[in-house]
Amino acid sequence: MNKLLSRIQRVDSLLCVGLDPIGEDAQVVGRLAEVIDQTAAYAAAFKPNLAFFLSRENGVALLRDTIQRIPQDIPVILDGKFGDISNTADHYARFAYDVVGADAVTVNPYMGDDAIVPFLREGKLVFVLAKTSNKPTHSLQDMALTSGGVLSDQAARISGKLDEENGGVGLVVGATQPEAMARVRELCPTQWFLVPGVGAQGGDLAATLRAGLRPDGLGVLINSSRAIWQAADAGAAAQELKEQINEHRQVAKTDTVSQG
Repeated sequence: MNKLLSRIQRVDSLLCVGLDPIGEDAQVVGRLAEVIDQTAAYAAAFKPNLAFFLSRENGVALLRDTIQRIPQDIPVILDGKFGDISNTADHYARFAYDVVGADAVTVNPYMGDDAIVPFLREGKLVFVLAKTSNKPTHSLQDMALTSGGVLSDQAARISGKLDEENGGVGLVVGATQPEAMARVRELCPTQWFLVPGVGAQGGDLAATLRAGLRPDGLGVLINSSRAIWQAADAGAAAQELKEQINEHRQVAKTDTVSQG
C-alpha cells in the first residue's frame, strides 16, 4: 500500500494501465515494451491479465519479462482472478509473488475467505472481486440474500473484515453500474477499488468517480486496457485518460465536500 500511495502522490494519477496483449508473439513482445515505456510516466499501476499471457507458448517467461520491464516504483497487479483454497491457493500465491514478481493479485471470493487469506502477505495487495463489469445483471452477484442485500455485498463485507484484521485487501468493482459502486463504497468506506469497465465496456468515468472516490479524492484505480493497447500513441492515450480522471476527480471531491 505504501508503494501504491507513493506512486500516486509522485505522478498525481489514479490510472491503472491494463496489459492484455493481443496479436502474434513477435509483435506482442515489441508492443508490450512500447506500451510500458510510453505510459509509465502516467501510470499509478500496471495490470497484466494472466490469461493473455498463458495462452502463449512462452507465456510465463513473457509475463516475467514484462513485469521486470515495469519500473520498480510502479505497483504491478496480476489479474488472475484466482479462486481456489488451501494448498492450491498457496501455490497460486507463490506463482504470483515469487515466480513472476507481482505486487498484487485479483481473487475470486466464491469459496469465502479461505480463497483470500493465502494471498495475504506483508507488502502485497489483494483485490477481491465484488461487482464486476461484464453484465448489467448477474445470476450470482445479484442474488438476494436472506439476511438482506445481494451476494456481491457479502463479498464486500468479507473483504472489509479481512482488511480490518490484516490490511492490504481491496475490491474489484466494475464501472458499468455506478449505483452498485456507491453501495459497495458505503459498505467499505476506506478500501481501495480496482475499477474495470470504463471505455470499451461502457462505464461512465464521471459517474464512476462520484460513486467510488473516498472524501480524500483517493480510493479508486481506473483501469484501461484496450483503449491504450489499441491506440496509435499509447502514451498520449494514457496521458489523456489520466487528465480526464483528475478533472472529474476534483469535481467529485468538491461535490463530496459540499454534500458533507
